[in-house]
Amino acid sequence: MSTVIQASTEIDLEDAGVAGKPKQSKAKESDRELVARLVDQARAEGVELVGENGLLGRLTKLVLESALEGEITDHLGHNRHERSGNEGGNTRNGSRFKTVLTDVGPVEISVPRDRDASFEPKIVRKRQRRLSGVDEMVISLAAKGLTTGEIAAHLAEVYGADVSRQTISTITDKVLEGMTEWQNRPLDPVYPVIFIDAIHVKLRDGQVANRPIYLAMAVTVDGERDILGLWAGDGGEGAKFWLHVLTELKNRGVADALMVVCDGLKGLPQAIETVWPRAVVQTCVVHLLRASFRYAARQHWDAIAKALKPIYTAPTEAAALERFYEFAELWGGKYPAIVKLWEDAWAEFVPFLNFDTEIRRVICSTNAIESVNARIRRAVKARGHFPNEQAALKCVYMAIMSLDPTGKGRKRWITRWKAALNAFAITFDGRLTPTTR
Repeated sequence: MSTVIQASTEIDLEDAGVAGKPKQSKAKESDRELVARLVDQARAEGVELVGENGLLGRLTKLVLESALEGEITDHLGHNRHERSGNEGGNTRNGSRFKTVLTDVGPVEISVPRDRDASFEPKIVRKRQRRLSGVDEMVISLAAKGLTTGEIAAHLAEVYGADVSRQTISTITDKVLEGMTEWQNRPLDPVYPVIFIDAIHVKLRDGQVANRPIYLAMAVTVDGERDILGLWAGDGGEGAKFWLHVLTELKNRGVADALMVVCDGLKGLPQAIETVWPRAVVQTCVVHLLRASFRYAARQHWDAIAKALKPIYTAPTEAAALERFYEFAELWGGKYPAIVKLWEDAWAEFVPFLNFDTEIRRVICSTNAIESVNARIRRAVKARGHFPNEQAALKCVYMAIMSLDPTGKGRKRWITRWKAALNAFAITFDGRLTPTTR
């Protein structure tokens, strides 16, 4: 943009300020007229609105420099070219140039200085190279699974900004403090359902190895999703580690859980019973189906799924057992491991068959936690492997914090769980106490 446009911009801004003083409506009208004049003038001279040397960048530069000038005026107590009243007092001492990364790209600004070097600007702090919106954008991109290299390439391509991978990593490290506070926050005294699961990530600890990240997610008495925490496992016995996790949840305030949905890990039901003796332990049906398919040839998956469906949709436990005998007779000879898998998990599989159909519907379908796991896996897959468990936890934390940016998911959850929560209140009479709004 030419100097003429920049000068006219300054004049127009001042004029708009004067015109807008009498009434707020006049100020809004003047703002619109000012914007229209600036855009028309930029287009007439072939100046782009965005991009390098674009109108938005120039306006951002003007606003920042005007704010800095106002700050140093307040600091010194006198305007530019005015005498301070004290010949030995602090005065302006020129300016220095620095480039800051903004939402509209890199902007070079002039930062005023004072003779005593006591001026501490607030709008653009000393040594600050990025405005807050840029940090939020970097964290958002990282939460979507982009690597530091991909984020750097995106900033270079879209904004023409050269940001190193180390800088991007430093920006994302800001979430660690919030993650620690989130991980230790107090929890509700009772949850209708708690889903527990683990995903595996690759850590480069001497050599690349698979390590579990444990996740606990609950449905509140109001039907909202609440992710209770994340824990990095050491790769040892899962049930023993889950006992540690569940004990931590109890210490954070969870006195009771009506139902805990989990996979078929050996020893896990006993760990849950130790922490919450009255909780119903329910094997996740989707996990059970996936485990069944691992023992079968791909060409038989559809037939096996069709044969298993009557078992977990049976009206009663007795009917489910009859359907299971039919499945064992049909497929037991070819895939005995599937039959044994269901036999071993039967005690934790059948509890939900004794409940209302509304409870069955939300428990049998694990969309509740599967959608969360899908987002996490997408972010983890993009990274490949992590240098340490803190980096892995940071990636997973950012992924789950970006699950519902619009808030529409929260409304869908409440609607989906309303009927089930009514059924829980009747089935578990006295244990489910609604919160007051």
